[in-house]
Order: sequence, then structure tokens, then C-alpha cells
Amino acid sequence: MINSVKINGVAIMLLLAVTSPVLAQKDYPIQPIAFTSVHVHDNFWEPKMEVNANITIPYTLQQCKINGRVDNFLRAAGSLAGDKLSEFPFDDTDIYKVIEGASYAMQVKKNPKLDKYIDSLITTIGAAQEKDGYLYTFRTVKAAKPHPWIGSKRWEKEEELSHELYNSGHLFEAATAHYQATGKRTLLNIAIKNADLLVRDFGPGKVEEYPGHQIVEIGLSKMYRVTGNKKYLDLAKFFLDVRGPKGEAYNQADKRVVDQHAAVGHAVRAAYMYTGMADIAALTGDVKYLTAIDDIWADVVTKKLYITGGIGATGNGEAFGEDFQLPNMSAYAETCASIGNVYWNNRMFLLHGDAKYIDILEKTLYNGLLSGVSLTGDRFFYPNPLSSVFQHQRSAWFSCACCISNMTRFLPSVPGYVYAKNNNDLYVNLFMTSTANIQLKAGKVTVEQTTDYPWKGKVDLKITPAKSSNFTMRVRIPGWAQQQPISGDLYSFDNSPKMPVTLMINGKPVSFTTEKGYAVINRTWKKDDKITLLLPMPVQKVLANNQVKDDRDRFAFQKGPIIYCLEGPDNKDSLVQNIMIDKNAVVKTSFNANLLNGVDVITTTGVSTRRQLNSDSLIKTEQEVTAIPYYAWANRGPSEMTVWIPYTSSAVKPKPSPSIASLSKVSSSLKNTRMYNAIKDQYEPQDSKDTNYPYMHWWPKKNTSEFVQYDFDKEYTISSSGVYWFDDGPWGGCRIPANYKLFYKKGDEWIEVKHSSAYPNEKDKLNTVTFEPVKTTAIKMVLQLPADNATGIHEWIIK
Repeated sequence: MINSVKINGVAIMLLLAVTSPVLAQKDYPIQPIAFTSVHVHDNFWEPKMEVNANITIPYTLQQCKINGRVDNFLRAAGSLAGDKLSEFPFDDTDIYKVIEGASYAMQVKKNPKLDKYIDSLITTIGAAQEKDGYLYTFRTVKAAKPHPWIGSKRWEKEEELSHELYNSGHLFEAATAHYQATGKRTLLNIAIKNADLLVRDFGPGKVEEYPGHQIVEIGLSKMYRVTGNKKYLDLAKFFLDVRGPKGEAYNQADKRVVDQHAAVGHAVRAAYMYTGMADIAALTGDVKYLTAIDDIWADVVTKKLYITGGIGATGNGEAFGEDFQLPNMSAYAETCASIGNVYWNNRMFLLHGDAKYIDILEKTLYNGLLSGVSLTGDRFFYPNPLSSVFQHQRSAWFSCACCISNMTRFLPSVPGYVYAKNNNDLYVNLFMTSTANIQLKAGKVTVEQTTDYPWKGKVDLKITPAKSSNFTMRVRIPGWAQQQPISGDLYSFDNSPKMPVTLMINGKPVSFTTEKGYAVINRTWKKDDKITLLLPMPVQKVLANNQVKDDRDRFAFQKGPIIYCLEGPDNKDSLVQNIMIDKNAVVKTSFNANLLNGVDVITTTGVSTRRQLNSDSLIKTEQEVTAIPYYAWANRGPSEMTVWIPYTSSAVKPKPSPSIASLSKVSSSLKNTRMYNAIKDQYEPQDSKDTNYPYMHWWPKKNTSEFVQYDFDKEYTISSSGVYWFDDGPWGGCRIPANYKLFYKKGDEWIEVKHSSAYPNEKDKLNTVTFEPVKTTAIKMVLQLPADNATGIHEWIIK
């Protein structure tokens, strides 16, 4: 029997199903089709999921063992001597997340060897659990020098840094996934024991603390769905309701959650919290939660979303920035935040049934999320910048490995976002070649989807009901096919003519109405009926709202759902920051099967720019320009890259003119040579904390003597030095140096220059010192770092 209640006009189903462990459960009005019912076999997603199953999951399990994650549990269980633990108290979650991903992968394709290893890990986890259900290796080990984040007793620092509840949340997600995939209760029983402890310890009149890092709310909701224990749902809601208003904006605790209407703070924590709020709104019918997350979603989409779908503009707190603060070179856009953004937007769709949420989900999925893992499956990005000059490179591992383990659990679940249903409404949200078996109220339906998406816009849907029956197909018409990159005015297409979307049934074009972004087709469906959707896929030029100052006088290429970038290996001299392209430039596309595992490539004509000595005019040279999908960049080593392409001279970053500095070889006490070119790239920073272009820094060193040196290409007579310091105070770790001196090379000696006044030493300006002319082949700057901070350099000019 199905009853419903309405919240803000949205019907929330009340399911009374005697076959379910949950006897009375409100839930989302729209239900996703489980990924296990959708079998993807296309040329785009299937290879990526196979790489995840065959490479990324085994690789991550191996790295978890090498980097101490498994040893944490072995030591807590007493089966391994010593008290040496890994670096962070949340490292336990890497094991949980990989178990979740492995469970999903095994549900798609059996893997007895992996199944056996996961069973052994679960045995180890169970052995590390304390008798009352507490599971947190960093306390159970009782190290001689406990980690400073964990506090002296349970839950003491939960609102700050202990991550005890964060660990529980990922345990619950892994346990429900493993149980649903294998039918085994081994990990689920461990999770139940831990969840029951949380129910006993937390709540009104007990421990009234909220999670410092949200996710336990999502985990408890899943535990409620699997077990039917309403106390888990009540506790999830308690953790949300007790949050704020006396905490920090950093973790969304400066206000009660129902009083929050803008996205602030740590982007991953935020996305997880908004996802949890959606879950609790659906499961409890709390109208205030819906109002809050509706407002927050609008705030993100109209002011704080990257064109790639990434969220979190700044590395300072891994956080949302101010309105329209969307820097490119220093963009954080953490991979975990993109995954959280997909979770959140999927929940918003399930609540409201509007395609605008799937538009964001798709944009994030194909761009800012997929960019987080290499094509080989064993190299990763933590932040996902939109511009680079060699300083960004994929890593084999991170000490904080959350993004790596998060990718392992996300990719196998991708097919679960393709379809959804509501009684006799069947939603087609994403386009990928697949076969799905779906149970509607009218009966069983098989949907066979065939497409070359995302490279081509033709989608065929063969509909085969078990028997002829009437139901409604709701086929998403993407916003990008209707002249709208995303909902709102943060981004727009540049004067592109609107092209028609064609829908055919059994080969004949039909007119259709749209509701909330979906083509609505209601009819009696018979075996082998076929819908054909033809989406126009021209290359379009995206412009940002003028309030996004970092994207002014620039455009980005988009084709279908894919955002493109310029990358060094495809362009002249391996340079792209100096490229300018006219907004009206004609573009061509072609599929290159031999490039980056097969991608559509965009080519056009542009110009390269170069500075001239003692002149404001630029040298411009026409050249062919090539663009590749953003998700595939940095698979050929570090390089230059940009998503936003200048179309005016004022926005371009020309190649430096020949100068003493630009022709010099840099050496330094700093061992990271990738930073060296930053000090001679002729970029003029806006101020000392400008992170829009690379800078050199000695962080995390402090109170040390350091040096940087230019070895000239030949002997010069020099008499002037100008240095622009990087200083990201008050929140960052760099300040102007305590002092510095200049030395020139004479033979084998270094001699301090003779200057008439003190060395100028201020931030937000070029500190120029003149000295008696000297003839030399090298100059060295020796600087003393402040007592409590490091120092950085934007630019060092020699004349």
C-alpha cells in the first residue's frame, strides 16, 4: 500500500511494504534505479569502470597496506606489536571506502580473490572493535604519544578534529554496500554494533555534540533503510538539529542548519551535509530542511560553481570563497567535493524531479570529477585547477588519501544515475549505451540504450515492456542543448543560434511537451518501440558572468557535456597561457582514437603572444590551436593548461620578453624545481596574496636562512634588483622575510652589493634596491625567514 504526504508541493511517499525490514518509511518521491539493474557497455564509461575494478581498487588496497591503514587495525586488534599509526585519525576511512567500492565492483562482476581479501579485512576490522562497539583505531591503540586531534576521552574533540563520527559514517556506508552486494552480514554487524553505541551515547540529555566532519548523517540514513531501526534515523536528524549556532562557518556550524541559506566553509563537509539534509528531509518530511537546501543550491549554482562542476574555490580551508570568487590557477575544486556535489544534486533531483539538478550532476561527472583520476587509474588529483604552468602533476598517493579512496567507491555506482522512476514515470537522466531492467507500477520494462555520447548527440532507446502497457517516459533534454550551460546566469553561451532538438518514435518525428526539462511521452508502449533523441552538439563558447573577474575577456569551449582545455603537448612550443583566440573563430572537431584513449579534439586558429622589451605592444603570431577534454589533461606529465581562453590582449599572459632574469638559470635552497620559473615569468601580481599565477615559496619552513640564485646566460653589468614578495597573511603560512641581502659573484666569491639605503621590505609592492654597478655572471639573494612563517616570491627582476 502506498500513501503520500506533500511537502512544498512535493509528494513524499509513505511505503508500507511487508517484504521490507522498514515497515513504515517515508522516502524520496522519485526512486533511483539501482546500478546493478543497469548494465553499461559503451565505449566511454565501461572502460573507465573496468580500469577502476582492475587497476584502481587493487592499487588503492595495496597502498592502504603500504601506508599503514591496515596496520592501524592490526595494532588496535593487538595482532601487531607497537603503537606506530598512520598520519591522520580519519585514515581508517580509506579502508571503508575501498571496501564500499570493491563491493559495488563485485556486484557488477564477481571476483572471488577480491571477495576473499575483503573478508579478511572485515575480520581485522571486527577484531579492532571494542566490546561496546567503539571503533576508532587511534584511541584503541593507546599510543604512548596520542595524536593531538583525538582528545583524552571519547567524543571530546568530535566537533573539532577527532573525526570519530566521520569514521563511523564511512563504516556505515561500506557496511550497507557490502551487505547489499554480497548478502553477508559480517561488516553490517560491526556497523550495527557501532551505530547502537552512538544511539546510546548521543542525543538530548546525553552527549549533545555534532560531527566536526559531516557524513555520519548519510551513513545513518542508509543504516535505517537497511535495518528499519528508526533510532538511526532519529540520531541522524539529531546530529543535524544540534549543529550550530555557536560553531565555525568552516564546518557549517555558525548557524542552525535550517537557518543556512548560502554555501560557506569546507566544500566537502558542506556537500555531505546538504546531501544528509536531503536524505533526512525525504525520510522525515522536514520542510525547513528543504527550504534551506533549495536556497543553498541556488547560491552555489549562481555564484560559486566552476564551469567544470567543481566546488570549493580556495585551498584556505578547502572552502567555498566569496560570491563569484572562482580563481583558475589556484582553484581547489577538490575531487571529494565533486563527488559530494554529484550526491547532493542527485538527491535534489529525487526530491524535485527537475532536470536542472541532473544538468549539474552531468557537468560535474564528465569534467571536474572524472579529472580526479588518470586514464591509467593509478595517478590522482586532489585539487582540480582550471589553469596550470607545470606546477600541477598527478600523484601516486597523498598522505590524506580521501580523494583516491573516494574515486574507488564512486565509479562503480555511475550506472545508478542513468534512470529513475516514480510509479509509472520512467526518467532517462544520463545517456550511455546500456541495458536496464526496471519495475514500474505498470509492470517490468527493459530499456536498451545505444549511443556514442558524449561525442555524438544521437540516443536510441528501445522500450520493451513485459506486456503492452501505458506509462510515461521522461527523457531529459540537457540544458546545454537549450542554450543554457547551467541554471541561472553564472554562465552563458556566446551568441550561438538555438538548434532544434528532435525526438522520434519508431523513426517518425513527433512533437513533444517538456516539463521541468524533460520531454514527456505518455503512450501505450509495445515490444521494441523505439525513441530516438537527436541532440545538437556544436562546439559552443561559454562566457562567465562579468562579476567573475578571473574569467573576464575569456571564453571556454564546450561540446555536449564536455568542457575543453588547451594543454601544452598539443600546441606550439608546449605553451598555452600566451594563446589568444577570437570569439568568432571557426572551430573544427574530429575524433582521435589514438589520443588519450580516444577523444573528440577541437582545432581552430589563434595567435601566440610575446612581450617586447621596453614596449607595451605584443608580438602576435598566428598558429593552429588544439583543445582536448578537460578531464583528460595531465595524463602526459606536467604542462601548461588553461580552460578559460583569452580573446583580448588585456587578458592574455604573453611569453616573457628576453631579459636577464628570463634567460637565467634558477637555483635555490628550495628543492622543488617546478617553482623556479615562477619568479621570472613577468607576471605582475595584483597584491602579495595573489594566487592566480605561480609563485615560489619555502613553506612549511620557518626561521631558517634560505637562498635563491640567478646564473646569467652571459656576463652583465647590473645595478638594480626588484623583488615582489608572496605573503598570504593573515590565514596562510607565508610572510615577507625578516630580512634579505644581495650578493654578486666575483670569481669564486660572493660579495654583497653596495647600496646607499636599507633593503626595502614591504608587501603588496615591488621592492627595488639600486646598488653600485657590478659586472658579474650571477646574483644571489639570501633571506632570513620569519620566526613563525615561511616566505615566498612572486617575481625577482634584475636590471
